[in-house]
Amino acid sequence: MRAVFLIAAFVCVLCVIFICYFLFSSGLAPIAEYGPLKFIFGASWKPSSGLFGIAPMIVGSIYVTAGAIIIGVPIGVLTAMFMSHFCQKKLYRVLKPAVSLLAGIPSVVYGFFGLLVMVPAARTLFGGVGGKSVFTASVLLGMMILPTVISVSEAALRAVPTQYYEGALALGASHERSVFFAVLPAAKSGVMTSIVLGIGRAIGEAMAVTMVAGNQPIFPASLTSGVRTLTANIVQEMGYAADTHREMLIATAVVLFVFILLINLLLSAMKGSKRR
Repeated sequence: MRAVFLIAAFVCVLCVIFICYFLFSSGLAPIAEYGPLKFIFGASWKPSSGLFGIAPMIVGSIYVTAGAIIIGVPIGVLTAMFMSHFCQKKLYRVLKPAVSLLAGIPSVVYGFFGLLVMVPAARTLFGGVGGKSVFTASVLLGMMILPTVISVSEAALRAVPTQYYEGALALGASHERSVFFAVLPAAKSGVMTSIVLGIGRAIGEAMAVTMVAGNQPIFPASLTSGVRTLTANIVQEMGYAADTHREMLIATAVVLFVFILLINLLLSAMKGSKRR
């Protein structure tokens, strides 16, 4: 069994190594040839003219992901706290499968929902503008990260020893204060993990964002502006891209991979500092 476990772990690590090798071996050379600063900070993406600046897509990805975090993380964490310490058993039997079902909905279905329901609603809210925009994409992604944030946060909250909660009660705290000020801080590491996983889901989503974000490779001026993310840029143009254009799309994937890698390294660093 030790050999089986070792092989399983080795396969997982090997998959990561293969992905890293493919991305960096195929994407670093085009970046070096075009110019790293010109590629990352360039303001124009016009493949027909030989311009491959991805700064608007980077800013668009950050805006949309930040909006999703602002919307999804508070709702997700509070829902996890409710399910773990406030929810009645009868309601939990309904709420838990609903959260699991939310996680199983394909992203294209989320995209159709956003296109047919959220885009018209946003257009009405902003007086005829802002249908396909940063705002709509942020709200949709906030919905999509909810299952990840809720599931991981709930597991972290339930893993906290009951002595934390009982000790707070013994000191005179109410049920609510015991959960918020004793249990939640003890589960901070797991909650942070859920947030990072949610960020990874939001920044890596392509299909749903493509359908509601507006597909405009420009710097977004406001919440009602159309936007194009890094993932949407790759999905929309990879089907017909060739030669240099295709290489620069792979380079865009490298930048996206590095973003997610930095987020995970930041989480690991935060966990290490807290343990010390």
